[in-house]
Parts: sequence; C-alpha cells; structure tokens
Amino acid sequence: MRLWFGAALLLLVLAWAVSGCPASDREALLAFKASLSEPYLGIFNSWTGTDCCSNWYGISCDPTDARVADINLRGESEDPIFEKAGRSGYMTGTINPSICRLDRLTNLILADWKGISGEIPACITSLSSLRVVDLVGNKISGRIPPAIGDLRRVTVLNLADNQISGEIPASIVQMSSLMHVDLRNNRISGPIPADFGKLTMLSRALLGRNQLNGTIPSSIATMYRLADLDLSMNHINGWVPEELGKMRVLSTLTLDSNWLSGKLPASLLSDAGMGILNLSRNWIEGEIPDVFGSNSYFMALDLSHNNLKGKIPGSLSSAKYIGHLDVSHNHLCGPIPIGEPFEHLEASSFANNDCLCGNPLRTC
Repeated sequence: MRLWFGAALLLLVLAWAVSGCPASDREALLAFKASLSEPYLGIFNSWTGTDCCSNWYGISCDPTDARVADINLRGESEDPIFEKAGRSGYMTGTINPSICRLDRLTNLILADWKGISGEIPACITSLSSLRVVDLVGNKISGRIPPAIGDLRRVTVLNLADNQISGEIPASIVQMSSLMHVDLRNNRISGPIPADFGKLTMLSRALLGRNQLNGTIPSSIATMYRLADLDLSMNHINGWVPEELGKMRVLSTLTLDSNWLSGKLPASLLSDAGMGILNLSRNWIEGEIPDVFGSNSYFMALDLSHNNLKGKIPGSLSSAKYIGHLDVSHNHLCGPIPIGEPFEHLEASSFANNDCLCGNPLRTC
C-alpha cells in the first residue's frame, strides 16, 4: 500500500512539473518583459508559448513544482547569442513590479545592460526566497528599499555601477545571510550604519565611490569573516580604527580619497595578513610606525598624499615582500633604507617629500 501511494505521489509530482509553469508566473514574466526593450540580441524572442520553464532565455524553474525560481539575464555573457552577435548587450526600460508576483524567486540577476533605469521596486522585499540580487551596471536610480532587511536569505547584494541615491537603509544589518555587498559607484550618501558589524557572515563590503560621510563604525572590527573592505572615494572623516588591524581575515583595506585624519595605526602595518592597504589621499599625520617584520607581505602599500613626517621605517627592509610602495606627497625626510623592496622602486614612489634622499633619489 505504501509503495503504491509513493509511486502515485511521484507520478503526480512529475505530471505537475511537465504541465509547465503556472499561468500567474507566465503573466508576471510577460509584464516584466513589456517594461524592457532589448533591440540587438533578441533574447526575448524565446519568451513564447505557455510553458515559461521550457526554453525561455534566462528563466529557470523549480523542477518539483514548475514555479519560476531564477531570472538570470546578463548583458555581458559568454552565451552563444552574444558571441554570434559579436557585442555585449544593451537594454533599456524599467524593472516592472510584476516580478514581485514570482514569490518563489531565488535569483534575480539583471546585470550589465547599461540602460535599465527607474527604481528598484519596493515590493522586492516581499520575495522571502531570494538568495541573489544582482542589478550591477545599469542606470537604476532612487533609493535602496528601506525594508531591504526583510530579505534574510540573500547572500549576494550587488547594486554597483548605477545611480542609486539616499542612505544605506538601517535595516540592512538584518540581512543575516549576507556574504557579499557591492554598492560601489553610486550616489549613496549619509553614514554607514553604526551597527554594520551585525553582518557577521559578510566577507566583502564594497562601498567605494559614493558620497558616504561620518566615521568608520567601530563595529566593523567584530566582523570575523570580513576579508575585503572598500570605503574609498567617499567623504568619511575621523580616524582609522586601530581595531581594523586586528581583524583575523581582513586582507584588503582601501580607504583612499576620504577625509581621514589622526595617526596611522601600527596594527595595520604589523598585521601579517594584510596584503593590500591603501590610505592615500587623506589627512593622516604623524610618523610611519616602525613595525614591519619578516611576515610582512604587501602586494600594495599606498600611503601617498597625506601629512606623514619623519623617516621611512628601516624595518621595511626586513619585509618578506613589498610589491608596490608609494609614500610620495608627504613630509618625510632622511635616507631611504637600503635593500628590498627599495631596489626595484622608482623615484615616483618617493616624490614630493620634504627631504628624502638616497636611491632612487639623489644621494644623501
């Protein structure tokens, strides 16, 4: 009896899946399509027939119930359609709120189309199954929906390279599954939420090239998975928290082109895990801490365009590796240390200081 019941249930599920997507999902997709125009590749030409789960470009469905699960449309792709056309995609129009009727949607990828404008529909925050929201590389404007924090399952939020304005919503810290957030190159203003550190799953926080102000929240130092922090090209002030240099996995820290002041934390230079550190074009003052050692391994260390004074630390010669070093446009003085990495650096790395001397500059 149990065997018969199980077989019957399986046949029922398969029959349901074979019947195609529900009419409500198909209608939502067609309304979504109607708000967009893609003139060159014809990717929407495949959106015909009653079954949106079958051969509709960029659409995938859950095999168990035939509900639409993925919208995956990228304007820069290696798909044969793009290769045959010999060009990347271009699409205009707006994101129709009809997508919010696709209540089983897990991935919303509408990336790199260059011309999609309008706002992110506020109702997107009702799609509780979403895992990935990727709208990079368009002309989307308006604000990030205030209730974005309701998307508790989202792991990737990529809104970079758009025209988004307003502040980072306070609710973003409720996105407990978030691992990657990229808001770079927008017009986002205001402070970073003070409790940003609640995003304990986050490994990459890329917020550069915006209009953010205020200070760097101290709570960021508690984010034990954070490996990449980019706050460059904003209006952030205050000092660089010493605690950032004590983070376990932080390996890339770019804070250039802000209004940061105060002294250069020694912890950032003595941290053996820090591989890329860019603090250029700020107002950082004092001396460069003499804390480098045999475990120091910097692919790039840029301290240029600040108010640093004193000597270049002699301990830099004991570093395991310094790929790129730039201390130009400061107030440094004295002889440049001998040995690596100084033997392969050019004069531009030391230019426009008060009285530096030695190779590759003039002799002392």
